[in-house]
Amino acid sequence: MSITTRRGFITTFGTAPFFVRNLISAPPSGKLRLASFGASGMAYSTLDGIATHANVTLACAAEVDSTRLARMQKKYPDVKVYADWREMLDKERKNLDIACVGTPDHMHAPQAMASMRHGLHIYVQKPLTQNLYEARKLTQEARKRRLVSQMGIQIHSSKEYKTAVRLVQEGAIGKIKEVHAWSNKKWGDTEPMPNRTDPVPDTLNWDQWLGVAASRPFIANYYHPGNWRKRLDFGTATFGDMGCHIYDPVFAALRLTSPLTVRSEGPAPNDHSWAVNAVIHYVFPGTMFTEGNTVSVTWYDGDQRPPAAIQALAGNRRLPGQGSIMIGTKGIMILPHIGMPILLPEDQFKGFAIPQLETVDHYHEFVNAVLGKTRTSTTFDYAGPLTEAVLLGPLATRFPKTTLEWEAKKLRFKNSKEATAFVRRTYRDGWKVKGL
Repeated sequence: MSITTRRGFITTFGTAPFFVRNLISAPPSGKLRLASFGASGMAYSTLDGIATHANVTLACAAEVDSTRLARMQKKYPDVKVYADWREMLDKERKNLDIACVGTPDHMHAPQAMASMRHGLHIYVQKPLTQNLYEARKLTQEARKRRLVSQMGIQIHSSKEYKTAVRLVQEGAIGKIKEVHAWSNKKWGDTEPMPNRTDPVPDTLNWDQWLGVAASRPFIANYYHPGNWRKRLDFGTATFGDMGCHIYDPVFAALRLTSPLTVRSEGPAPNDHSWAVNAVIHYVFPGTMFTEGNTVSVTWYDGDQRPPAAIQALAGNRRLPGQGSIMIGTKGIMILPHIGMPILLPEDQFKGFAIPQLETVDHYHEFVNAVLGKTRTSTTFDYAGPLTEAVLLGPLATRFPKTTLEWEAKKLRFKNSKEATAFVRRTYRDGWKVKGL
């Protein structure tokens, strides 16, 4: 085991895969060699989900906080550990085949882009990136280099979400007229930033944790661990956390493309943190699975929920804490996160034959795709546009009660230069990444 000290210190359902012709170099063991960005929390779940495949060995990991290494090192004692992910790639890239990213949102794009530019097939946790420009660039890079890619929306491969997609596309509830989706999480903060500076723990490389974000003082428990999701420069609010999950079966079932407009009716963020209790209205172009030329999809989080008239469609059922409701011309589908779809009204669907689908291991699907045995179901060609649509939501909260007209091809808003300014961020000096 090697430790560098602080001081020294991925298609929509059913499309064709990219089959891999050659790996970077043939690993002597015959196994794919994995690099992980992050070692704890969701990063551990990701690296472990991939490394449990019989054809994978965890070669190295980059982790900025040495207190968060124990679990990984206990199960994978031979892994090489680095505090600086750039050093890891520089030293290990010739000994790697695949990489996974499970760090805070603001570091997804830099680490994924650098990995792909070294020819590594890539698995990135949701949301794919922290802003729209990054999502577009990662999508283009994976396609250009013909790399296997997968975004970590694991429920996409579950029988619950696959069944929902199948039911909608087979017309069980008719053409979809509107969709409402929600999460009771509250990744936001209405309080001002604490007026203090705390000493950086010796176990944490604060500069590495900040990465591409602007330098700032350390405040204990305000950013790391966990609360970074609430902060404008690091996370993507509740919608960024849960939207890629909960919008996924909607996006896939209806085969949605880029939205035409987005409008926030909820509160705006303050200078440092995202707001809570969002209500965000989207209008998407209609598809073969929707009624009319457009279809509305509305997001709610925190304490917000669909209007009473929509909730009443569930009858005596109480809506789940997270999920969606699709309203069709022939019926209604409630889809809990995570649960089997519920078709209403009950009398109409009594005895209805629900498709019997199986859950696939989302992590192992990525490995098998690299091996040329299958395809990834959330390649960046699918996950990129989904992430872009989701990230328009938090961005819109900066401009309450303003209908923003989105021009996806040019990554801009037709009617707001001010909003377009948030499509891309500026990386701090010394942290720029080629391709971004």
